[in-house]
Amino acid sequence: MDLIAVTGATGAVGGRVARALASAGARQRLVVRDPSRAPDLPRAGVRTATYDDPGALEHAFHGAGTLFFVSAAEDAHRLDQHRTVVEAAAAAGVERVVYTSFLGAAPDCTFTFGRDHAATEELLTAAGFRTTFLRDSFYADILPEFVVDGALRGPGGQGRLAAVARADVAEVAVTALLDEAHDGRSYDLTGPRALTLAEVAATISRVQGREVGYVEETLEEAYAAREGFGAPRWMVDGWVSTYTAIAAGELDVVSDAVETVTGHPARSLEDVLGAG
Repeated sequence: MDLIAVTGATGAVGGRVARALASAGARQRLVVRDPSRAPDLPRAGVRTATYDDPGALEHAFHGAGTLFFVSAAEDAHRLDQHRTVVEAAAAAGVERVVYTSFLGAAPDCTFTFGRDHAATEELLTAAGFRTTFLRDSFYADILPEFVVDGALRGPGGQGRLAAVARADVAEVAVTALLDEAHDGRSYDLTGPRALTLAEVAATISRVQGREVGYVEETLEEAYAAREGFGAPRWMVDGWVSTYTAIAAGELDVVSDAVETVTGHPARSLEDVLGAG
């Protein structure tokens, strides 16, 4: 079995992927920023690299035929970081890449952070890799973190989203990494049902036993509330467009890809919150 390089192995998705690959007996190399946080797994080596260091990345990827490429955290220079990863992987001789993209990624998608994903898909395709793009909806696991003072607040209107469980994304990723039959495929990864933000709030209330409501903001209210954190404008745009993308209907997608690839139905928001 080819050596698989795994980025993000200390994170929520990458860590799940690394552990599942170890259980499957795969040889892997964990590419991490902080080696002290890397999981101790059988048949897994560790190399240190950041997405800003092309030399360290090329060294870390050397000898790997397949790369699990977890997108970088939101950053004003994220696309430059992704370009560095792509170029280092090509220089190291990587042939296959499984990349965590975003649902509806496009150069003009409403969710501003999704535009980097579209550009990264183009970079990977142009570099000639055999690719699998995992176009994830928002993660169901983090929706409770959007609750502030007992409410989800944002300009989401009556739009819907089918948030996906991180565990499902990781399972699809592992399947794609281990089976070349998934080369050339793009998978929209969603939960089983699209919910309004009011329904999301009601679900959090019911499962977690706390009172949560949905407060719809105007665009002006949304910017005013978030600009108070002192974040740069590009980040505030991303935060606000999380909601405006939902309002625009761009996240109102329910896919059967999780079940098709893994053989089990996608986890619901209730499943995720109950497991937490």
